[in-house]
Amino acid sequence: SVVAGMAAAGGGGSLAAFKAGPKLAPDADLGAAAKERGIEFFLVAFVDVKGVLRSKMVPAPAIGQIQKDGAGFAPFAAWLDFGPDASDMVAIPDPSTLIQLPFQPEIGFVIGDCYIDGKKVEDSPRWVLKGLTQKTAEEGYTFKTGVEPEFFLLADAAVPAISDPKDQQEKPCYDAQALMRRYAVLREIVQTLNACGFGVYQTDHEDANGQFEINWHYTDCLTTADQHVFFKWVTKTLAERHGFKATFMPRPFKNLTGNGCHVHCSLWKGSTNVFQGDASAKTEGPEALQRLGLSQMGLHFMGGVLSKATVLCALTNPTVNSYKRLVGIPTASGATWAPNRVSWSGNNRTHMIRVPDGDRFEVRVADGAANPYLLQAAVLSAGMWGLKQQVSPAPYFFDPTVNMYKIPDGAPELKGIPLLPQNLLDALRALEADPDARALLGAACVESFLKLKKDEWADFIRHLTDWELQNTLDC
Repeated sequence: SVVAGMAAAGGGGSLAAFKAGPKLAPDADLGAAAKERGIEFFLVAFVDVKGVLRSKMVPAPAIGQIQKDGAGFAPFAAWLDFGPDASDMVAIPDPSTLIQLPFQPEIGFVIGDCYIDGKKVEDSPRWVLKGLTQKTAEEGYTFKTGVEPEFFLLADAAVPAISDPKDQQEKPCYDAQALMRRYAVLREIVQTLNACGFGVYQTDHEDANGQFEINWHYTDCLTTADQHVFFKWVTKTLAERHGFKATFMPRPFKNLTGNGCHVHCSLWKGSTNVFQGDASAKTEGPEALQRLGLSQMGLHFMGGVLSKATVLCALTNPTVNSYKRLVGIPTASGATWAPNRVSWSGNNRTHMIRVPDGDRFEVRVADGAANPYLLQAAVLSAGMWGLKQQVSPAPYFFDPTVNMYKIPDGAPELKGIPLLPQNLLDALRALEADPDARALLGAACVESFLKLKKDEWADFIRHLTDWELQNTLDC
């Protein structure tokens, strides 16, 4: 076959010649798929609590045993809540996640589910999301999402710097020339994703110099999370091959717009989008709210996300640097494009949630450091809680004409509108104190996340910064 021929030649053949095989069933034989598709090695991967992708390289002749027994890992060696005394953890590959690499077709990328002593690793992020999607399915629904992960292409150097020295416009968003100067690497990323069935529909230069975004079609949230994992890995891998470094860091430059990861959300019952409102129906709340077109179910789901936004901010914005994006200084382009308060409106990008159309809403708070699985889990768990509690989003609503960035602190219209957490510690405290968080996400997930992130905050606080030296040395 073409694929086998490319693999035999050592990979890296023409992407145009690559033909992906059909998606496998969860119980498919990976060994048989390897023979049929010319796969020589599998990367059996999982994502830990901090979002780090871990993997083992497995020769195709051994994948049958690995599919049965799992690829072994020491859990303490990853960001999971285990000590060095813990038993081996195994990742059992899920054949339905298999992606053969178009640019290296002798390699198959497959995501695994983690077990220790035959039991699920409950703080493993993919298990957290799988548990939530199963509960949602039992209630007759499917949560569908699309993500918009932004990233910078940096020079491959010790000090972070934009890779394109000509990319210097004050407002570089959508700049055609800057896009074309990075066409080669962007083309290879997009071709790879499309060869793997992502359905990329647009790529653009974003609001910061050296920043880009690639958008692909929405699907069920577990698949979106799996694709998000693969997307980040492929983007980093191909950027390195072109001599660049791709980063999803929330705000690597204090004067430039940070990397967001917006999530477009809808809930489906079979083939029906239950967020899609009846244009003739009246909804509760201000008239401007009624005109946005979301159903009562959509509004209640959104109400849950808004109500739990400060609680779940630690998950959507999980690093120290995340809060430089949310509360940092104005950018060279004139706007951070990140929310600072818990608010929502119509087609208005200054709010935490935007309703671009009557069939979905966009959560704009998350950033590029968010764990792909915990991001989806946070939104889904809060939304389903809001649906069951029939939480109204009306208290957080602003007319679509309101620019949230221009409302000063203390203004009367901000009464009752919460600020988003100002730093990671505030976010962790909000998560820890919430009476519902453990029931929504699972106690193991919340406790593991809090433990690891508190350690991270403590490490940050012990770090001596240049700012401290500049401002305190002559005290």
